[in-house]
Amino acid sequence: MDNLELGMVGNCNISALVDPQGRIVWSCMPRFDGDPVFCALLANDDKGRGAFAIELQGFAHSEQHYLRNTAILLTTMHDDKGGVVEITDFAPRFKQFGRTFYPMMIVRRLRPLAGSPTVRIRLEPVSEYGAGTPSQTFGSNHIRYVSPQLVLRLTTDASITAVMERTPFVLDRDITLLLGPDETVPEAPGEVGQRFFGGTRNYWHDWVRHLGIPFEWQEAVIRAAITIKLAAFDDTGAIVAAMTTSLPEAPGSGRNWDYRHCWLRDSYFVVSALNRLSATHTMERYLHYIVNIAANPALRRLQAVYGINGRAHLDESIVESLPGFHGMGPVRSGNAAYRQVQNDVYGAVVLSATHIFFDQRLDSPGTETHFRRLESLGEMARAVYGRPDAGIWELRKTQRVHTFSGVMCWVACDRLAQIATHLGLGERALYWRGHADAIHRGICESAWDATQRSFVASFGGQELDASLLLLNELGFLAADDPRFAGTVTAIERQLRRGDFIFRYDHEDDFGQPQTAFIVCTFWFVNALAALGRREEARALFDKLLACRNSLGLLSEDIDPLTRELWGNFPQTYSMVGLINSAMRLSASWEGVS
Repeated sequence: MDNLELGMVGNCNISALVDPQGRIVWSCMPRFDGDPVFCALLANDDKGRGAFAIELQGFAHSEQHYLRNTAILLTTMHDDKGGVVEITDFAPRFKQFGRTFYPMMIVRRLRPLAGSPTVRIRLEPVSEYGAGTPSQTFGSNHIRYVSPQLVLRLTTDASITAVMERTPFVLDRDITLLLGPDETVPEAPGEVGQRFFGGTRNYWHDWVRHLGIPFEWQEAVIRAAITIKLAAFDDTGAIVAAMTTSLPEAPGSGRNWDYRHCWLRDSYFVVSALNRLSATHTMERYLHYIVNIAANPALRRLQAVYGINGRAHLDESIVESLPGFHGMGPVRSGNAAYRQVQNDVYGAVVLSATHIFFDQRLDSPGTETHFRRLESLGEMARAVYGRPDAGIWELRKTQRVHTFSGVMCWVACDRLAQIATHLGLGERALYWRGHADAIHRGICESAWDATQRSFVASFGGQELDASLLLLNELGFLAADDPRFAGTVTAIERQLRRGDFIFRYDHEDDFGQPQTAFIVCTFWFVNALAALGRREEARALFDKLLACRNSLGLLSEDIDPLTRELWGNFPQTYSMVGLINSAMRLSASWEGVS
């Protein structure tokens, strides 16, 4: 695996990454943050362990595409003698018995399209992050892979002997492979595969049909929307930052993090994108997850990141059994950012929860009881304002009074004032408006650099960071405020590298940043649009779209020179940035006949 030219399939419970040769190279089970039963992406060897491969003898080339408006991936492989094989990959998701069916299952359907292709099925799951090899038992139509944590069962109409002994065979008929829980499949595998395929296809078509999408860039937005949906853990409503761990932000940088968790900071941007898409059910489930965390009576402070089950402890450890992507370790499990002080999270939660008070489409609108719960977060924001923290970029060894954290403390107070006004709570509205105004004045006094004519990254500092591009979007500055234009100009001058915006350009705990954080450039696009530089914004947006892989997906980071994607994949934040920018920039549907 040379790059991130990967496709993703999933069902909001599990997911899998598939490379151009039809190999599943990453999949965690029984859920997003589970043990990677397929981890070839980080194994860096040629032995085939940790992959689910359909090897075509004499492989020549392949193409991949998604079935239109679905999360169903088709890989077409050609051999050097004219043989062609089509692999259809998906994880079942559809309505059944009045509820949504989304089992821990991957379905692979093999179909010969031309010639006499010879294939070999190599199914080699692992356990304990590649350190263990499951034992095998088998029956007439199934193979069981038994490890201490998990038992998987492959049910298939292929030859069990051929699969177990990895024997090549001529593919002269359709074959179905059902890899899932250790449960008996009472029907013929082909019939089950066909039924699950039809139900899954219909589910995604129906889901996409109800999206509110822009007139322009529809295909890109739909693919981004499906990707965000796949990152939503249906059982709790949490949305993970990415499906992977430890894909480096830059070659050999050591910036390798586990992103299979839920960052509260991302919540506003995710909720905003879901709202614009009219994906209200996913949005409401996510808000339910966030509000449940914030409502914990034992809460002493909000963390930046939580487990998808709401778990607070995400102890970070090094996985010695995996060398990493191209051998560029370390591979990490868990994320120590949960221990960090990040003062912006209070504003992020209040900002996200504001939707439940103003969005009339939601089943459970916000009440005064909800507001009183949020007030405790406002008091926390008020208390931590002006205190040093790790900041939005989660610096591990440095703490400063970060401007963005201060702005988000202002956001908490400002939105509470708006909610109180909406609920007719005049006294509480005055209370929160007073605190918001005081924080606003403090930030303007402490974070404005008259020499650079820009707000700066930390109080009394001189360095810039890309989060300042959000000052207008968050409502802190009006678009026509000259201080906003000055800040955008300064960031463009200092942090732009070609077509991309860096988070910052100063050395941090790991040295000088080498790649650009993709969402920062989407923030810049939005800032340009707010300033009336709409044509520049559209041109830059089109360049960003061209950086997606061939299946329309984005990672976290990008090399500004080679445009190679780096970092965890696919990155929810990047796909959210795409949606929000497209919604801002698209021409109107009005006048379309």
